[in-house]
Amino acid sequence: MLKTVIVGATGYTGAELAKLIHDHPHLSLDGLYVSANSADAGKLISDLHGQLKGVVDMPVTAMENPAEVAKDADVVFLATAHEVSHDLAPVFLSEGCKVFDLSGAYRVQGDSFYTDYYGFAHQHKAILDKAVYGLAEWNAEQIAQADLIAVPGCYPTASQLALKPLAQKGLLDLAQWPVINATSGVSGAGRKASMTNSFCEVSLHPYGVFNHRHQPEIAAHLGCDVIFTPHLGNFKRGILATITAKLADGVTEADVTEAMENAYADTPMVRTLGNGVSAKLQSVQNTCFCDIGWHVKGQHVILVSAIDNLLKGASGQAMQCLNIRFGFAPDTALV
Repeated sequence: MLKTVIVGATGYTGAELAKLIHDHPHLSLDGLYVSANSADAGKLISDLHGQLKGVVDMPVTAMENPAEVAKDADVVFLATAHEVSHDLAPVFLSEGCKVFDLSGAYRVQGDSFYTDYYGFAHQHKAILDKAVYGLAEWNAEQIAQADLIAVPGCYPTASQLALKPLAQKGLLDLAQWPVINATSGVSGAGRKASMTNSFCEVSLHPYGVFNHRHQPEIAAHLGCDVIFTPHLGNFKRGILATITAKLADGVTEADVTEAMENAYADTPMVRTLGNGVSAKLQSVQNTCFCDIGWHVKGQHVILVSAIDNLLKGASGQAMQCLNIRFGFAPDTALV
C-alpha cells in the first residue's frame, strides 16, 4: 500500500480526494493536513464534509513540519493555494515523495507567467522544468515517469480535451483563434465564503475577460492561441465549455468525427457523444468523466465539453494521474 497524505484536505477537492483514496485498493490514507493556523485543525473531516461520515472519519491535523510529514509518505496530494504548493513541493520531492499538485504552481513554464498571472516570482525553476503537465489522456507517457505532476486546471481540462484531437491532426484553421466560452459552478471558487461566490449573490456572468490565468495555460499546452471567457453560474458543480473553431480547408464532418473518436477510443474517462450531440452537465456531475459532443456546419465546428470541476477537473484527474504513474488501471477508484 502506498502511504498517501493530502495537504489542504478540508477544501472541496481535498474532500473528494479523501473519498477516492479510501476507495483505492492500493492506497492508504495516512494523513489529512491543513495549515498551522487553520480553524479546521483538530476536527474530523466527516464533520466538515457530511458525505464522508462513516467513510472517512479521520481528524484533520495542523502541519507544523512538512519535512517530517514527507519522511513517512510515499504520495502527497497538494490541494493548496498556488504559493503554498510552490513552497511545499520541493520539500516533499526532496524526501522522495511523488507529488500531485492541484494548484497552478507548476503548470506552465515561462519567464513572466507567474509574476503576470499569479502575482509571485517562481523560485524553483529547475523543479518547474521537470514538472509534467497532468492532462491524463494526452501525457500518459510522461506522467508515468514523473515525480511531480501538475494537475491541469478545470477550465483547461474541459477545453483542451475537446480541442486537442483536432489541433493535433491539423484540422483547424488557427488563423482564426478558437473561441472558448465556459461556465463553472460556484464550487470552483473554493470553500471560503465571499460575496462573489455566495450562492444567493451569484448571477450568470463572465469574469476575467481577456486576462484570466487559464488562457495562457490553455494556449501553452494546446500549442495555439485561443480566446477564453469564463463564466460563473448559479449551480454547485460542473463545467460546460462551448467552443467555436474554424476548420481547415477541405476538412469534413467525417474527418472531425474520426479524429475525435480515434483520440479517445482507449481512454475510459472521456466519452465521445458524436456529431450533432451536445454534452450536458447533469451527465457528468459527481463523476470523473468528460463528455464531448460536436456540431459541424460548413467550415466551422462547435465542440461542447462537460466535466465535474471537482473531479475530472481536479481530484479525479489527479487520481487518474496517480494510476498512470504507478501502473494501476486508469479508472481505479474512479468508476
